[in-house]
Amino acid sequence: MPHKKPNKPREPDRDYSHRSLLDKLGVKPGQRIGVLGVEDAAFLNDLADRVPEFVREKPPAGADIIFLGAESLKALARLKSLAGAIQKAGAIWVVYPKGQKHICGVDVINAGKSFGLTDNKVCRFSETHTALRFVIPLARR
Repeated sequence: MPHKKPNKPREPDRDYSHRSLLDKLGVKPGQRIGVLGVEDAAFLNDLADRVPEFVREKPPAGADIIFLGAESLKALARLKSLAGAIQKAGAIWVVYPKGQKHICGVDVINAGKSFGLTDNKVCRFSETHTALRFVIPLARR
């Protein structure tokens, strides 16, 4: 009988618990950032400390990151126009309520895909909200 190699232990999942929300969301000083419909005071204060020139309620041209608050399915329709407002390597974070029946992760993913975006990261935004990141697919960059 051939000798079997022992299975390598699986590397532990990375621990991101020590990182700030802005770090998890990829926010860096000097980026062009737009915030549309996100009213979380702690997030906005932290964002203003890191990127004081962020724009509210309309996306800056060639945005690095756009945060879109989506409290309803109707708000997801804005993804269509926002897809053209980000840089080719930019991102749109959709911030939506956790555990709701009127809008859930599948709804958000389907909306992004219907506008030609790819979801590639999820993040706990707050006690009540989740954030899902969308990007332009590599093949279209």
